[in-house]
Amino acid sequence: MIEILSAREVEAAKPAGELVGRILQTVRDRVVPGTNLLEIDAWAAEMIKDAGATSCYVDYAPSFGRGPFGFHICTAVEDAVLHGKPYDRVVRQGELLTLDLAVIVDGWACDSALTFGVGGTRPEDVALVDATRVALEAGIAQAQVGNRVGDISNAIGDVLRGAGYTINGQFGGHGIGSTMHQDPHVANDGTAGRGYTLRPGLLLAIEPWVMAGTDELRMDADGWTLRSADGSRTAHSEHTVAITEDGPVVLTRRADEVPPTVAQRAA
Repeated sequence: MIEILSAREVEAAKPAGELVGRILQTVRDRVVPGTNLLEIDAWAAEMIKDAGATSCYVDYAPSFGRGPFGFHICTAVEDAVLHGKPYDRVVRQGELLTLDLAVIVDGWACDSALTFGVGGTRPEDVALVDATRVALEAGIAQAQVGNRVGDISNAIGDVLRGAGYTINGQFGGHGIGSTMHQDPHVANDGTAGRGYTLRPGLLLAIEPWVMAGTDELRMDADGWTLRSADGSRTAHSEHTVAITEDGPVVLTRRADEVPPTVAQRAA
C-alpha cells in the first residue's frame, strides 16, 4: 500500500515526528557508560505512555522477525545494526549505540534512528557515523515532488560507496503513514530516474545504514537483532520526511540536531 496524505493529514503527523525526535534526543543524552539496554527501553516506554502515544514495536510481528518484538525501542550495539532487541546488557565507554524508534500519535506514525558513541565517539568511528548522516541528508535533498524513489536511493548510494562502504540491499527505507511500514521500498542504492514518482503527501522513512567491513548480515538467536557478518561496527541514520510542493519536510528532526554542512557532504 502507498498512502498519500492530504495537507491537513501531513500537519496532523507532525506531533508524532516531534515526539520521536524528542524521545531519541532525551534517551541519547541520558545514556552513559554502565546504562543497561533494558533501562533504555523503560525510559522510552514511560515517555511514550506520558505522551499518550502508541509504540509501533511492542506488538510488531513481521515475516522477517520471530514473533512480536515486545519492546518499545530498538537498541543496537557495536556490530548490531538493525532491529536490536533490548536485553540485560550494559553499554561501555566508546561503544557505538543505535537507537531506532517509531510511535503513533493521533493515528499517524513516524520513525527515526541515530547512532552515537557512548561517552564520546572513537575517532575511528566518526567517519562511519558521518557517512550515514551525510547519506541521509543527500537522500532527503532528493525527496522532491516529481523525482523518483531511485533518485533518493542513488544519492544515498553515491555517498556510502564514495566513503568506501559496500551496501546491503535487503533492508532500507519505506513508506509510512497510518502504519509504520508501507510501500514504496527505499533502497540505499539505486538508479536515478527509476521507481515510484514522488507526490505531495507521501511520507517516507529514509534510512541509510552501513557496516564497516561487509554488506552481509547475520541474525541473533533472538530472531530479531541483525549484525554484521564479520563483527565490524555499524551505523544507522533515519528520518521521516514529508514530500511537499515546497520541498522535503523532516518530521523527526531533533531540536539540537545540526545537519551535515555542504563541506562535510563534499568530503
